Amino acid sequence: MPHTELVIALVLLIAMLCQWTAWRVRLPAILFLLIVGLVAGPISGWLNPDLLLGELLMPMVSLSVAIILFEGSLTLNLHEIRDVSKVVQRMITVGALATWVIVALATRFILDFSWQVSALFGAIMIVTGPTVIVPMLRSVRPNSKISNILRWEGIAIDPIGALMAVLAYEFILASLEHQVILHVLGVFLETVLVGGISGIVAGYVLGRLLTKSWIPDYLQNMATLSMVLASFSIANATQHESGLITVTVMGMWLANRREVDIHPILNFKEHLSLLLISILFILLAARIDLEQLTEIGWQALLLLLVLQFIARPVKIWISTVGLDVSWPERGLLAWIAPRGIVAAAIAAIFADKLVAAGYEDAALLVPLTFSMIIGTVVLQSSTARLLAVWLGVAEPPPRGYLLIGANAFSIALAKELNNLEIRCVLADPSWDSVREARMAGLETYYGNPVSDHADLHLDLSGIRGVLALSRLRYINVIAAVHFRADFGADKIFSVAALADKNQADQHKASSSYLGRRLFRDDYTYLDLVGMVAKGQRIKRTTLTEEFDWQTYCEKYAATRLPLFLVDAKGIATPFSSDAELKPTTGATILSLPLREEGVPEIEAVAEPLPDLT
Repeated sequence: MPHTELVIALVLLIAMLCQWTAWRVRLPAILFLLIVGLVAGPISGWLNPDLLLGELLMPMVSLSVAIILFEGSLTLNLHEIRDVSKVVQRMITVGALATWVIVALATRFILDFSWQVSALFGAIMIVTGPTVIVPMLRSVRPNSKISNILRWEGIAIDPIGALMAVLAYEFILASLEHQVILHVLGVFLETVLVGGISGIVAGYVLGRLLTKSWIPDYLQNMATLSMVLASFSIANATQHESGLITVTVMGMWLANRREVDIHPILNFKEHLSLLLISILFILLAARIDLEQLTEIGWQALLLLLVLQFIARPVKIWISTVGLDVSWPERGLLAWIAPRGIVAAAIAAIFADKLVAAGYEDAALLVPLTFSMIIGTVVLQSSTARLLAVWLGVAEPPPRGYLLIGANAFSIALAKELNNLEIRCVLADPSWDSVREARMAGLETYYGNPVSDHADLHLDLSGIRGVLALSRLRYINVIAAVHFRADFGADKIFSVAALADKNQADQHKASSSYLGRRLFRDDYTYLDLVGMVAKGQRIKRTTLTEEFDWQTYCEKYAATRLPLFLVDAKGIATPFSSDAELKPTTGATILSLPLREEGVPEIEAVAEPLPDLT
């Protein structure tokens, strides 16, 4: 293929543009990636992945899926599944089995596939996958129970779906030799044992290497990546397709070892997974045969309806009957089950093998799988948020703030925000400070906000940002770094310390660790607490067409320190020295008077003390 390096570079560039477009228009990136893949491949003929990568294509797909699954499993903390463990267990066992049977039967009778290929396709459709579930959850914002169930299902079901596909494939091969049951049972046990044991061993070894500091910080990401790929490949070489179980167990092991700091690894893997997902969707979509895609037109639509309106609701009913899951929650769970890159990759891997084995209808596995991916993503992403709101299981946009430090100023600020129905949680390791906040009727957390205990018990639902207002400067710095992964760097704010004004640059903490500067650079923690201690009270002003922001600034620029802007929708944003807010009519401004209202500011003049002798 001419200009191979140019084609690869353009695929990367186009993948980035698809992700950016999806971010701008708030639609799943998979839609744009699939469209680009179809246009670049079968429609225009510009991109031919098999010619571009040759025999490296399928190994690259397999290794990429391993990385994606490992990254997803790193987010699976067991304490998050306590309330929904029975639901998830049923969904990935009896629920998955129900989906397999229903889809296999539908495929057999709607598309007239052989029983063998129908069974394989049913196994592929078990998989939902985190690559599309997680972005959809961000836009839908269901309650925490639904989010945890779908996220756990999406990651845990991937290796199970791959295992079921392996069993179906082995069933097809064994059926030729008339040793079906014993052979398939043996493959199942070997795959689970090899994958599970190798995953635990690999997770333990990597965890020890990281906790004992036997690997320097700058090599940790490289070591983790190489361990994941090596463990996956060794497991697959030992037992076919056990590698996905290996990397999933490995990631879960690391995620639930408190002594292992996975945040730097997780951050790296998230970026790598995003890159791989984008490239894979384009490459796999570019391999689709348009004639095959049109050949299964109405049958694919009918199968999609079975998948959406029969298979998924039956699975959820079986998985939730008798458990503490409300009917509205069951309704949304029954609607959201998009298929993603793992299903596409599994279909691509097994389709070629079955065609080579003489099953001609297996050639339609890939276009049929992509039809289900496109159909489920388009249908569910365009309707799930509306359904969640209608069912009453959607979380409102996060509006609250976590305030690090309970003191006179933070208590006064939290009370005013509470009056505007904005949730505030004050966290402080000092019992006296926490008690004072509780006496004021505020929600508190007693303890270090970055402790292991806080990770388990500090409720951050509905919180959109962090205000570091502690008198202990080191806690402000640590909290700003700790919570950046949860809220983003633009939602972390830190008050200036006196040392920031008086010390040279080489003695100041970097702004990249402190977050954005709260209010103004020239007002420190001591200034704010001191003004409240002297009796200054936070003022609330609502802007109107007559008294707009410009008028407010002209009147109060020299006498008030703007603290917060609360817009007409109730979204609160702190004023910061690095960004200029533009409040509009209907917005409310919270401000702190710099001196008593109505008292003119008098310039201090040094005069000799009177002689009192």
